[in-house]
Amino acid sequence: QIKTIIRLPSSKSISNRILIINALAKGGYTPQNLSGSDDTRVLAEALNGETEVIDIMAAGTAMRFLTAYLSVTPGDRIITGTERMQQRPVQLLVNALRELGAQIEYIRNEGFPPLRITGRELTGKEICLQGNVSSQYISALLMIAPALKNGLRLHLTGEIISRPFIHLTLQLMKEFGIEISGDSPVDISIQPQSYRSVPFTVESDWSAASYWYQIVALSNVAEVKLPGLFCNSYQGDSRGMEIFTRLGVETAFTNQGIVLRKTNARIEKLEENFMDIPDLVQTFAVTCALLNVPFC
Repeated sequence: QIKTIIRLPSSKSISNRILIINALAKGGYTPQNLSGSDDTRVLAEALNGETEVIDIMAAGTAMRFLTAYLSVTPGDRIITGTERMQQRPVQLLVNALRELGAQIEYIRNEGFPPLRITGRELTGKEICLQGNVSSQYISALLMIAPALKNGLRLHLTGEIISRPFIHLTLQLMKEFGIEISGDSPVDISIQPQSYRSVPFTVESDWSAASYWYQIVALSNVAEVKLPGLFCNSYQGDSRGMEIFTRLGVETAFTNQGIVLRKTNARIEKLEENFMDIPDLVQTFAVTCALLNVPFC
């Protein structure tokens, strides 16, 4: 029998986006419950510091988000990282920003950090990207879109492989007062406008919650409380909640978070498309194997 309360880590995906959005809002509120990850820590330090050289070490998300942010923020800065980071390509993002008018130079090797960025007003307004590129490139461009002189129309071509993360970015922008034109997932239009500073508490991580769902599913009797998870979450991995109901885990929402309880529900076979939630595949594969439930 299991009965416990678990404090989950905060969502890194939300934390990193909120730090950029909050900086663009130029508000007096400090986001609460930020992730303790290296990515979030170095991103916060970079946004709060005034150094000319920003070392993001091995934080790939910080490199991508800051490259876009610094392009619209007045000042001359160099952004660099570890030796391995300097081998990771950023040319696709740099090319897109240059199309919008950004002034970015490669200091050593073409297409790779470190970068010298001179922040200024960007006048370009339309970008076309393949839908299968990293969602962090797309999110980086979307978050600075309201600060562009003419706004941004982003057209995505082909298969879009990271819809949940793009959706997450757009929903967080809306929380800070940004209006998104149109409902098309392939044509996103954002007019020039100002972010509104608002208090914000980062939700706990639904990916981390999936392991406790698994424990409950494999138990005979269990009640696990997970504070900090929200109903109607923007996180794509929250969909795991519904899938786990088929494996005998009930979710109840409270004012503090959620409570997981074991039920007698059990399906004969789990068939699900995990294209949008790839981080949960291994959790469900192992859970189904231990429950002797075929999985495909």
